Amino acid sequence: MSKKTFYITTPIYYVNDKPHLGHAYTSIACDVAARHKKLDGYETYFLSGTDEHGQKVQQAAEAKGIDPQAFTDEVSQVFRDLLPILNCSNNDFIRTTEERHKKACQELWKRLVKSGDIYLSKYAGWYAVRDEAYYGEDELKDGPNGKKIAPSGAECEWVEEESYFFKLSAWGDKLLDLYKSQPDFIMPETRKNEIVSFVKAGLRDLSVSRTRLTWGVPVPDAPGHVMYVWIDALTNYISALGFPDEKSDLYSKFWPGGHMVGKDIIRFHTVYWPAFLMAAGLPIPQHVFAHGWWTIEGQKMSKSLGNVIAPQDLIDTYGLDQSRYFLLREVPFGSDGDFSHAQAIARINADLANGLGNLAQRTLSFIAKNCDGVVTNAKDLTAEDKALLKYAQEDLMAGLRREFDKFAFHRGLEHIMKLVYDANAYIDAQAPWTLKKEGKTERMETVLYVLTETIRCLGISIQSVMPASAAKMLDQLAVPADQRTYNHATSEYALKAGTAMPAPEGVFPRLQPKDEKAA
Repeated sequence: MSKKTFYITTPIYYVNDKPHLGHAYTSIACDVAARHKKLDGYETYFLSGTDEHGQKVQQAAEAKGIDPQAFTDEVSQVFRDLLPILNCSNNDFIRTTEERHKKACQELWKRLVKSGDIYLSKYAGWYAVRDEAYYGEDELKDGPNGKKIAPSGAECEWVEEESYFFKLSAWGDKLLDLYKSQPDFIMPETRKNEIVSFVKAGLRDLSVSRTRLTWGVPVPDAPGHVMYVWIDALTNYISALGFPDEKSDLYSKFWPGGHMVGKDIIRFHTVYWPAFLMAAGLPIPQHVFAHGWWTIEGQKMSKSLGNVIAPQDLIDTYGLDQSRYFLLREVPFGSDGDFSHAQAIARINADLANGLGNLAQRTLSFIAKNCDGVVTNAKDLTAEDKALLKYAQEDLMAGLRREFDKFAFHRGLEHIMKLVYDANAYIDAQAPWTLKKEGKTERMETVLYVLTETIRCLGISIQSVMPASAAKMLDQLAVPADQRTYNHATSEYALKAGTAMPAPEGVFPRLQPKDEKAA
């Protein structure tokens, strides 16, 4: 029997700038989703990559006095290098300048022509180079010096040129039917409401080629035309799977999958992309999840304010797994969040150093000192023992699956932390050190067993978010490498009494608050 499959993609990152906190956030979230499904028995495929065509890239390359390909080679590598720094488990990295991608784009274009959804006309309207997007007059505001400003804040320019158009206006009803029949296609719900309103207001045909631009995928059989960046960029999700070969191993196994994007590009992924695919007779994605933006200490990230956080700085300050945990724990996934250094230290210390780390360290150190470092026996379980074990071996994974499957990472982590707090309350109440002093060895060993087994289940549960720390914790419990999936977090695979455990080491050191400049 073939395994269940799961395909997740980051947006392809635009190469006109360096990676920042926002890029790290999306990549980590996708990595957690991919690792989570793999731990739950799915065959997974995780894609990231770079979007390398368009006017912004051409202008940035010209400003540097280098060829656009050389420019994109350099910047794309920076984004590729970021993924191992974040400990992301991506299977592939797609570049839109690759031949496999150009071939896929041109095949999709030909299918849209064949279906009658592309026609040649002239375009005249407002275009924002920064957004690579066209805007209607009703969407613009007046800016300084008579400039027109897009809703994003980008300056617009008036463009007139011959262009191919996609008949987007013909797909409004079919899109609304899609949103209704596939209620999880757009997540979270707030974004869905926004897109439904946009489509109901009426769709205009979309200009999908440019003649003033040379840096792009050539339009088949149309000299002088290159593809509009969104037909080009969006196709990456299937070009990386081997499209147009629909019988290829990857495409046939993993498409359709799901996309994770920032809220600023939700329209392209939930209106344009499914319309292109339906018109071409191809399956549409299962879902598109739009997450929010981060501000820094209450301010928008900007170079001029000097508050842009580079991913490496985040890791150097807080640690890799701690950073991954904080970003997904701090705010409801899908909402905007504010990054505060003080809050990061407070959260990491409370949940990880004082919570999970302290629970593991004091339990395992006590066993090492008083029980020869072996898993203890459990006899005559009390109601308190059974309640903690039930949460660890049954309820924890049920809650984690339910929340992580719908990308509610913060709520899944709340389930984990509830068990941490319950276990710390349990050890304080049962006081194994007092039981030892009173000579109640059998009860002491039972309490220590319940705690050790709880820590095993916690170690399994945190693997998708904090893989390195989880591995260290499970190693200290002598859990076999082939017994670390979600299906092993049950009583059937519970620790065996008498198993020797290595000397314990701290997993989550306590962070010391620093002044803002140092942080």
